[in-house]
This record gives sequence, C-alpha cells and structure tokens, in this order.
Amino acid sequence: MHYGFDDDQQVFRTEMARWADKVLAPHYQSDDKAAEFRRQQAVDMAEMGLTGLRIPEEYGGQDATAVIAGIAAEEVGRADFNAGYLIINTALISDILVRNCTDEQKAAWLPAIASGETVPCIMITEPEHGTDAAALGLKAVPTDDGWRLSGEKTSITLGMAADRAVVLARTGGAGARGVSAFWVDLTDPGVTRSPFDDLGSRAIGRASVHFDDVHVTSGDLIGQEGGGFVSVMQGFDYSRAIIGLLCLGAAQQSLDEAIAWARDRQAFGQPIGRFQGVSFPLAEHATYITGARHVCYEALWRKDNDVEHSAEAAMAKFWAPKLSADVIHQCLLTLGHVGYSTEHKVGQRLRDVIGLEIGDGTAQVSKLVISRSLLGRTAAP
Repeated sequence: MHYGFDDDQQVFRTEMARWADKVLAPHYQSDDKAAEFRRQQAVDMAEMGLTGLRIPEEYGGQDATAVIAGIAAEEVGRADFNAGYLIINTALISDILVRNCTDEQKAAWLPAIASGETVPCIMITEPEHGTDAAALGLKAVPTDDGWRLSGEKTSITLGMAADRAVVLARTGGAGARGVSAFWVDLTDPGVTRSPFDDLGSRAIGRASVHFDDVHVTSGDLIGQEGGGFVSVMQGFDYSRAIIGLLCLGAAQQSLDEAIAWARDRQAFGQPIGRFQGVSFPLAEHATYITGARHVCYEALWRKDNDVEHSAEAAMAKFWAPKLSADVIHQCLLTLGHVGYSTEHKVGQRLRDVIGLEIGDGTAQVSKLVISRSLLGRTAAP
C-alpha cells in the first residue's frame, strides 16, 4: 500500500504552502480583529483556483480530486485557518450543484463560484433544528411560478458575506422527504442578516438569516422537489474529511512552532526539549496527527475511487477537530507566556478550531454514523 502523494500532488502541496504563507498568513490575525470577511480573500483564492477545485473545467473550475481539495485545506489551515472555510463551502456546494443540477443551472451558477464573484454558503441549521436537520421548519409556500420562503436559518458560516446560498426549506410534509433545496439570491430585500459575536473564527461572519416572503422560481430548485435533504447530506460524506484536514493543518503548524521553541529555548543550561516533560507530549501529538491525517486522506481517496466512505469521513470529523484543539492547547503550554500573548497565533488557532468541534456535525452524530457502519442499523443506536 502506497501512503505517499504522487509527483503532481506533491508539487501542488509545495506550491500551495508557499502561496498560503505569502498571501494568506499575513492577514490571519488582522482579519480576526476586524471580525469580517475580506472580499479580496475570495479574489486571491479564486486566482489560485481554490474556489473552483471541485467544479468541472467546462464551468471554469479545476475538476480536482477530493484528495487535492484536502491538500489545499491542510496547507491553507496552516497559514489562515479561517480562509479554509471558503474551500470547505465551495467544495461542498459545488459538489451538490454538479450532482443535482441541470446543465443550464450549472452553466448559470458554477462559473461565478469558480471565479470568486459569488461567495456561497449553505443554510440548514435553524434555531430549533440543528442536528435534527430533517425536522427543519423554514417554509416554502407554493406560488404560480415557484415558492415564497419564510423563516429563519442560524449559525450560518459566511452568512454575513455570502451572495448566494443553498437553502433547505420545507415544501412538503414532515420528515426528510418534505425538504427541498434552493439556490437563493441573498441580495433579495426580504433577506436580513444578524451577525454573531463569536469566540473564534470571527472573520467568517457567522450569522442568523431571516427570510420574509423571499421569492424563488422553479429554476432555482436544486434537483427534485422533496429531494433536497438527501442530495445535500450526501455532500457532507467527504467534506467532513476536508474539515478534518483544515484543523490538522492548524495543529501541525502549531506543533512545528512548539518543536522549534523546544529546540531553541534554553533552561538550566540546555534546550528545554531535553526534558521529557516537554518532548514527550510533542512526540505523542505528532503521532496522533499522523494517524488522524491518514484517516482523512483515506476518506478522500475512497471518495475519488467511488468506494463507500461515510464511516471514514465521520471518523475524520469527530477526531481531527478534537485532536487539533488538544494539540494546539499543548503547544500553547509549551510556548508558555509567549504562546499566551495575543501577539502569537497559537491562541487564535485554539479558539478557531474549537468551532469545528460543533459545526458541520457534532462528535455524537459522527459516532452514530460509525456505530451503524460497524454494527448495522438494527444493532446500533
């Protein structure tokens, strides 16, 4: 079994690391302090092809593999964790649109995502419905030429900045089969947004979004009426592995900084790395990162090869964010008073990765998916 990247993947990884360090890293802390999404970031990432990774070439994208998207997320995560949300969103949403839309819809919607002109988001969570997404209540009332959307979505990543959104709304009866997906223009006057004041990832503009009689046409329907829940949830089966790699990128960067500190910092006449209390935690966390990284890339490899990967993606989603928070916390402690200062990036990384222990699926849901894969539906929770 070959565990390494091929030549093309390695070249991409090297170039991505160089570019992210030069273009993204200088803005990581200032964007957090400004607490708003910087539109130039979308332009810069589009020029590098990062907003069109999963979009076919005929629509202006890169038609990249899922593994390449994972490499991009990991390297961006090292430089600017929050910039990685644009990779997650565009990859997930592009995959949903490519799999479910007509040729006319793809031609109308995908090029603007690839070029960075359209910043997209996905709207599922509601004030009363998070994990139980099939019970969502935002209403889509039929009209002569479409529907009228009314209700609220909350905790929406890029909610303050996005131009368009994949919105799940109830067009039928109770349960998943009553849910449809729409491509909604967020400049509609019936859309209002309210920002959150968050602990971390302040640059992504998490928001609540209110829909007041917002009109969508039959041409805005993604896939079949009543098929929205299934079509959207299928995309999460691999985007969760990309999330894992984004977190591991931030953890690896923090570990590299802590290793350099342990090598250079002197105490009692020798490098502090000579003390097992310093070096052993670093060794342990390097081991854990390596294991979690393999899980993430296996899920993406399976996606690329049309092999079932739901359980592996769930493993990546619950393990990598939690592990990354633990690793970064330990690195902060290794750096000591230097790491505790806001002048260092390690504290911000800790605040940021915690958000993905919550967003895009809790650990409990991931473990439920894994349990059902192991035991079967009749013997699992």
